[in-house]
Amino acid sequence: MRCERLTAGGNPAQTAAALRALIPAPESVRDDVTGIIASVRSGGDDSLRHYTRRFDTAGNEARPLVVSENELEAAAAALARDVEHGILRAIENVEAASIGWQRRLPESVELGSARVVLRQAPVRRAAVYVPGGRAPYPSTVVMGVVPARLAGVEHIAVCTPPREDGEVDPVVMAAARLTGTSTVYRMGGAQAIAALAYGTASVSPVDVIVGPGNLYVQEAKRQVFGQVGIDGFAGPSDLLAIATHDADAATLALDLLAQAEHGPGTLVIAVSDAPELLTALEARLGEGEATGAVVCVVASTDLEQALAVAQAFAPEHLQLVGVGAEALADRVTTAGCVFVGASAGTAFGDYIAGSNHILPTNGAARFASALSPHHFVRRFSEVHIGDAAELAKSAAPLARAEGFELHARSMEARVRENGSR
Repeated sequence: MRCERLTAGGNPAQTAAALRALIPAPESVRDDVTGIIASVRSGGDDSLRHYTRRFDTAGNEARPLVVSENELEAAAAALARDVEHGILRAIENVEAASIGWQRRLPESVELGSARVVLRQAPVRRAAVYVPGGRAPYPSTVVMGVVPARLAGVEHIAVCTPPREDGEVDPVVMAAARLTGTSTVYRMGGAQAIAALAYGTASVSPVDVIVGPGNLYVQEAKRQVFGQVGIDGFAGPSDLLAIATHDADAATLALDLLAQAEHGPGTLVIAVSDAPELLTALEARLGEGEATGAVVCVVASTDLEQALAVAQAFAPEHLQLVGVGAEALADRVTTAGCVFVGASAGTAFGDYIAGSNHILPTNGAARFASALSPHHFVRRFSEVHIGDAAELAKSAAPLARAEGFELHARSMEARVRENGSR
């Protein structure tokens, strides 16, 4: 396992940039994705099947795009009981945590003679992209489908790349059945995103697409944004841990190596003001299997500098381990999810803790949030105006200042109709 060592400098932003630079910028796939999207828009199912044979099934004939109800039911029935228990417990915990994010609307705001009712409504159709390739991800089915269902989405699709034999992994199918997924598609890559955005004979278009995936998937999400809503651009995973001298090096190293299992492009970092802890971590991290991930230990002068580096880096996952580090939790403002204490390993968040593992990556935690029911809900206002006179008196001059005479007349006309002028 490649293990780097850095020393935090006086400028936290520069240190964060040096950490990001440890992972090479991916080669642009924009033109390739543009071609795939155009092909699916024009060729529909035939184009989807072509790309499935090319990218997923090693040239073997693709199975039907839509997984049947009988296949989903059979997969759920055949699921090992301990795996089923894990999925059901994850569903229960993610449901409970997701409900906590939902603000109860409608809410009425009185503004003198006007009243604005704040309302919300779920989108009608949503899709969750579940990666394939390296491994099946039933946990991503849970993380994507549960918030959509709690938001009230009527139809929830899951799509995932088939294996070389053309089939979807049975554990993913079982998770789809247990979470209440409406439809499962055997398709992946940029072509799946295009089909979900624009529709084909077999694939109904959706309103929102969420979920992680490779660079092609994320670039496709970026390109179809506007036609549909998306959760964000989910890049390679990252974890930053702030640890003090009282942290257990063996457990913390295991946490970092566990996150490195996500493979190439993953960046895992430990920041500490305890030199002996960093030395112990380096020794253990160097023994880890090569996954293509990069691990790094960063020496800081104190916890204040460590926190400043974390805030500038805006990690997908932030772990705080040790009494002094744990005390920083309330001051963290830029992280996808914060894990506090020796028992709160990031791996729990990937499966069972209740927090969502579809998180902002590549520093997007500066402005983006974990997936929640909010991503599937539209909020809008309902406006009621009793006496228009006072509002028109204030707003008509503003409209004329902007050069919109008819806007001003439109408001003033209602004043005359009410007998106010």
